[in-house]
Amino acid sequence: MDRNTFKYIVGIDEAGRGPLAGPVVASCVCFKKTPQFELRDSKKLSPSKREQLFPKIKNVSHYSFSLVNNKVIDDINIFNATQLAFNLAISRFLVKTNFSKDDVLFIIDGPHFRDNCQVKYKCVISADNLVPEVSAASILAKVLRDRIMISYDKFFPEWYFSQHKGYPTKLHRQAIKKQGFSPLHRLSFKSD
Repeated sequence: MDRNTFKYIVGIDEAGRGPLAGPVVASCVCFKKTPQFELRDSKKLSPSKREQLFPKIKNVSHYSFSLVNNKVIDDINIFNATQLAFNLAISRFLVKTNFSKDDVLFIIDGPHFRDNCQVKYKCVISADNLVPEVSAASILAKVLRDRIMISYDKFFPEWYFSQHKGYPTKLHRQAIKKQGFSPLHRLSFKSD
């Protein structure tokens, strides 16, 4: 599918597939106007740079978010939870913008997508590096997820979520060994 044949290009990406705790967060982004700033995959940017870009992206975009919590991830596995998050973000995006499905091409980061919304889409490996809309979605999803994990730290300080954001760092693994699992942990993921 050629992106030039569509009125709108919407990038989709997620944050939180690899952590041992917390939600997976997906985001859709469609530019209202061409951004006048550089975009890259969120993993290639520092946390402070992502935070700087977050409001800038929102100011030039139509966007949506969705999140799927750790309990659902345990119930349906991370792959299916990610697909659910993508579909929820797409549904919210279409409701929010009122765009016709026929006018939109959704570009998904990665090789797989289970489309429950009956939209036109294209899966692109490394789209978060290649497609600006996907790079922007990657940044929005990552910043929102990091903020969520930092807020959880206030309720569960023994697990240091503000430091590792739920990823399987040495500090996180040590906290699990000492404290056991918090209500935010994905029990279906092995922690060691």
